[in-house]
Amino acid sequence: MQQKGSAQQALETPRAAGLAGVVFALLLAATIVLVRLGMPEGADAVTAQGFTNAARRGALQTALALVPFAGIFFLWFMGTIRAHVGAVEDRFLATVFLGSGLVFTATLFGAAAAAGAVLSVAHPAGTAPAPASWDFGRHFAYTMMTGYAMRMAAVFVSVVSAIGHRLGVLPRRLTALGFLTALTLLFVSSNVPWSELVFPGWSLVLSVHILLASGRPRVPPAPPA
Repeated sequence: MQQKGSAQQALETPRAAGLAGVVFALLLAATIVLVRLGMPEGADAVTAQGFTNAARRGALQTALALVPFAGIFFLWFMGTIRAHVGAVEDRFLATVFLGSGLVFTATLFGAAAAAGAVLSVAHPAGTAPAPASWDFGRHFAYTMMTGYAMRMAAVFVSVVSAIGHRLGVLPRRLTALGFLTALTLLFVSSNVPWSELVFPGWSLVLSVHILLASGRPRVPPAPPA
């Protein structure tokens, strides 16, 4: 009975990770796009007048509603991957994996809270918020998202790629894609708008690979002596 339960867990864990990763990737991508549209950078963000646009406010409100669910599915994604690695996990990599994932989730929530503060700032209905409040909330939200959350995502991606390469469960192309994604998030995302979309893109590719691989039987690696 115990062996049957272990086999069933080995079968279901990677599939659960793949499904959670797909949902997370779609939710995070939608959130990033909606935040970019609702609270833009550049020339459109010099003043707060554009914030009175109902479409922008609606986009930002929708993004804020999606963030908690994106965080939930990301934590589920982390948990199922860690359970799938099991006894063969390296403690050092496992610690960095867990820490980077949790810090990413916390900073993502912080960025959402900052964007939400722009919506909640006290000002008459139908008018733009005070320039100081607009600038602070916008810069704080983007700093949290691109400066901190995406750099923690870079650490997470690199660790997952290293674990997958070390255990031989990820193909070389996917491992190379992971390290390239990590470098992009680490050095480019804070300077190039929309580049943070590479993280949900990588998550989607990895999750689809996990879903496809879960349908193929494989021999689990032996625990270290």
